[in-house]
Amino acid sequence: MKIKIPMTSTLQERWKRWQHGLVQSLLLYHGREDHATVRVLLLACIGTVAMPLYYVIWHHFFPQDFESLPLRLLGIMLCAVGLFARQFSRQVLNLYLLVTLSYIFPFFFTLMFLMNHGSGVWSESLLIGLVVLFHFDTGLALRAYAIGTLLACTAAISQGAGDALLSRQVLQQLPIHWFTIAVLSAAKISRHVLAQEKLTGMGAGLATVAHELRTPLTSVDANVRGVLRLMADQRSERIPIVDALARIQFEVRHMNHMIDLFLLSATAVRQNLRPVEMVSMESVVESVLKRYPFSSQKQQKMVRLEVRRNFHFSGQTELAVVVLLNLMRNALRAVQRAGKGRVRIVIDGSQRMPRLLFIDTGCGIAMQHMPMIFRRFYSHPPHNGAGIGLALCQEIMEAWGASIRCVSRESAYAVFILEFPVR
Repeated sequence: MKIKIPMTSTLQERWKRWQHGLVQSLLLYHGREDHATVRVLLLACIGTVAMPLYYVIWHHFFPQDFESLPLRLLGIMLCAVGLFARQFSRQVLNLYLLVTLSYIFPFFFTLMFLMNHGSGVWSESLLIGLVVLFHFDTGLALRAYAIGTLLACTAAISQGAGDALLSRQVLQQLPIHWFTIAVLSAAKISRHVLAQEKLTGMGAGLATVAHELRTPLTSVDANVRGVLRLMADQRSERIPIVDALARIQFEVRHMNHMIDLFLLSATAVRQNLRPVEMVSMESVVESVLKRYPFSSQKQQKMVRLEVRRNFHFSGQTELAVVVLLNLMRNALRAVQRAGKGRVRIVIDGSQRMPRLLFIDTGCGIAMQHMPMIFRRFYSHPPHNGAGIGLALCQEIMEAWGASIRCVSRESAYAVFILEFPVR
């Protein structure tokens, strides 16, 4: 006897599977690409299809008072350019976003709204456009909104539709638009606050774990010292035991240094980052070389300091130590993963912009991961920490008016370049 499965149930299951597959594909793709690049690609794909599709709809099926094929063709061209966003540099990507967002959402949608005398179709379309616009960075969205709206009003006046600007149908939409913008901006602020709370919680957690580890480590260290003193007279007979105890003592010191690093990072997450003093780069690097918990003398000898010319910068000594400790840890991990390489630190104050180079010849960074390395909570390999180290470094550097960037070749090298403003 065959049991018939209802068609609606089958369709629902297929729909759920399709939804799940789409979400997983987007998450996977989003994990490989920069956040802004993903948004540009999605915007370009949707715009390239929607611009011609809605021309057909509003021109043939539901004709509007005003429609413009040339304006739509320009919009299609801008969206089509965005399909190559992965080849854009950061500066080109930011410029493209400003131009395209200004044209499509505020300019095109507002002009159509005005030229169609505030019709219901275009008032709703403009509202949806503003919602999409303010899902991008608020500063960028506000600039695009101001530029696009001003140009749209100017174009409407030049087309003889200036009286529409003061019509009731248009003016009654303004409070709705501004309220929408305010709500979306407030929602984004809430997301930033939640992210900051997460960071603060991680910092507090690190501090708690560090303090909890410190007590048993201190006890182990004290007991090892006591045993070593008792065995001092019989050292020749028990050399293996003495060596083992010395190794335990070394590991305890190593863990204490790592706890210091955790505490520094936890403090940096919560404190004010603004510069408060003039800091010597050479002094900071030497402090890091003394404080870093090298696992062995061999590892310590892998690191070489080259001072071409020292320089001073405006910042905070402890935060500078946090930045360099994070870079040192990442460099040594890269060397360890590759099973080869060295680390070179170059202080070069002779350049137009004083800079510090952190160079390792370890495993390097794959091209597909480069756009995400400074993203908060991103870590590669996934088990390689919490993903706050480089993001924190970038925040600190930007707070000082400085910059940090990376140049890398997979399986060959990684160079972190820290550039500071001229005093």
